[in-house]
Amino acid sequence: MEESIVKVEHLSHRYSVQWAIRDINFEITKNGIYGLLGSNGAGKSTTMNIMCGVLKQTEGDVYIKGISISKNPVEAKRHIGFLPQVPPLHPDLTVEEYLEYCAELRHIPDREVKKAIEAVMIRCGISHFAKRVIHNLSGGYQQRVGIAQAIIHNPELVIFDEPTNGLDPNQIVEIRHLIKEIAEERTVILSTHILPEVQATCDYIRMIEQGNMVFSGTVEEFDNYIQPNTLVVSLGAAPLVADIQELPGVVRVEELGGPRFRIQFSDVKEAMNSIVEASYTRDWQLMELQQEKSSLDTIFAELSKK
Repeated sequence: MEESIVKVEHLSHRYSVQWAIRDINFEITKNGIYGLLGSNGAGKSTTMNIMCGVLKQTEGDVYIKGISISKNPVEAKRHIGFLPQVPPLHPDLTVEEYLEYCAELRHIPDREVKKAIEAVMIRCGISHFAKRVIHNLSGGYQQRVGIAQAIIHNPELVIFDEPTNGLDPNQIVEIRHLIKEIAEERTVILSTHILPEVQATCDYIRMIEQGNMVFSGTVEEFDNYIQPNTLVVSLGAAPLVADIQELPGVVRVEELGGPRFRIQFSDVKEAMNSIVEASYTRDWQLMELQQEKSSLDTIFAELSKK
C-alpha cells in the first residue's frame, strides 16, 4: 500500500461561531499538481494554513508523510514548503542573503547551505540576481524568490497559495512552467479560484465550496462532470436555421458565424444521425460535427450549489 504524502481526516475549523470548513477528507499518495479550487471565502486558505501548521484546527487532523501536524508539528513541517499569497520576503536583503536566512530557518547544516542556495537559484532562474536587493526585482522575479524559499530544504510537499496572482501574462506562463518542473520531483498543491489556472497547470482537483469538499478527481473527470448537451456543426453550404431546427433530436440552434452552428440536442445520437442524413440528402456539405465539452465555469457553478 502506497504511503500517503498528505492525509486530511475529518478536518473542521470554526472562527467564533461560524464554521469555515466542515469535515474535509482527502488523501494524496503520488506526485503531481493538485489544484485546491474554490471561490473566495470557500475555505481554501483555512485548509492550507492548517495543513502547513500555521493554524490549529478545531477538529480532525492532517498527516504529512504519516506525521500528525498537530502532535508533531516541527517534524511534519520538515516535509513541507509553503508560499503564501503574499511572498514572505525581506525586501532590503539581497536574494542570496534572504535565501541564507531561509536555509537557517530550515535547519540546513552549515556545510550544505551554499550548495542548497546555488541549486535553488538555478532551479528558479534567479542566479543572475543573487546580489540584487529584493525590492528592486520585478513582481515575477520576487515570486521566483518566494518559490525558492519554499523548496530550499527539498521538501516532498510544496503548497502554493494563488502563485500567479498579480502577475502579467508573460510572468504567469513562466511561473506555471516553473511549478510544473518542481512537480516532476515532488507533490504540489496549488490553491486558486481561477479556473483557467487549474486547467493550464493541474493534474488533479480538490474543490472546496462553502467549507465542504464537493469534488475530488482528475482534471479530465472535472471537465466531464456535467454531460454536455450541445454540438458544434460546420456546413459548407449553410442552410437556414429553421431547416436545422426542424431535425429530429434538435432543440435549439445558434449561429456562430459563417457556416458554424451550435446545436442543443435532446438526444445526441438522434441529433447527430439526423444532421448527417440531412447534410447528405440536402447537400449541406458537412465539414465538422463534434460534441462540446461543458465549460469550466458551468461545472464550477454547478458544483458550487452542492
